[in-house]
Amino acid sequence: MKIYINREPVSGPWGGGNKTLTALIDKIEKEGSQVTFDLTESDIDIIFCFDPRPNSQGTWYQDFLDYRENNKNTKIIQRVGDIGSHSKPELTQLVMQSTQFSDFIIFPSRWARDAIQFKKSNCTIVKNCPMPIFYKNRQRDGLVNAGVNNKIRVVTHHWSTNPKKGFDVYRDLSRLIKDREDIEFSYIGRLPDSFDKNIFSQYIEPQDEESLSMLLPQYDIYITASIEEAGANHPLEAMAAGLPVIYHELGGSIPEYCDEYGIQYGNSHSLIESIDLMIKMYPFYKERILKYNRTNLEMSEEYWRVICAIV
Repeated sequence: MKIYINREPVSGPWGGGNKTLTALIDKIEKEGSQVTFDLTESDIDIIFCFDPRPNSQGTWYQDFLDYRENNKNTKIIQRVGDIGSHSKPELTQLVMQSTQFSDFIIFPSRWARDAIQFKKSNCTIVKNCPMPIFYKNRQRDGLVNAGVNNKIRVVTHHWSTNPKKGFDVYRDLSRLIKDREDIEFSYIGRLPDSFDKNIFSQYIEPQDEESLSMLLPQYDIYITASIEEAGANHPLEAMAAGLPVIYHELGGSIPEYCDEYGIQYGNSHSLIESIDLMIKMYPFYKERILKYNRTNLEMSEEYWRVICAIV
């Protein structure tokens, strides 16, 4: 079987879509099938659309329809990742349109499916999962890191600087805990150009997976202020690292992913209340988070089952 994929993986600190792409390619090749990134080849069985927008060669969703028109046995599987909810309405419209023509659609969350008002039955939900490496240094004890300076260590990380990642909330949180001696808040990743990184207890540049998997377990609690995420990966990496999560009620996929493993909040002030509640109930949530064990190897297995079922 030959499978065309319209995005190629890149190295370095990139978002979750790239990690999903890498896991899928590894799975396809492990199963003995061939991956190609060249749509001019004449014997493609599956077109796997990771993004309906043009790729670096200018190939986009319309080209997939043209290929299928000339190759009746070719099927289009569309993995919906970014739905444009982070200030890209043109992408939202393209996803809404393209999913009507794909043979099968994989959504990363119910929220993503409902956000584009998809009503057909030719779809499934396959939740995103973290890479196995994030379990490597998982701490199993409760609040083990607070003993260094008697502070609860709170952390978040983002590679994107989109405003909907919640930088206003992170700024508010830094201000609200300024006079508290029991909490410190650190940030790993990229920040908007105008953002003052000195407001954090510690600021760390973007890291690759190996380094991040060693950094995250050094903290006690993970927070995310990101909203309207179709398939968030950052809280999953924290969960794999053993950190209970405090997440925004408007997080899109995040409440689906983190419901059993953390506490929800609605604004900057209720975030402080949620942190205090998490500290109080930490053994309970730590025990829960240690039961989370999914990886993107399982996720790629589910993708492979979709591929095999549609051929």
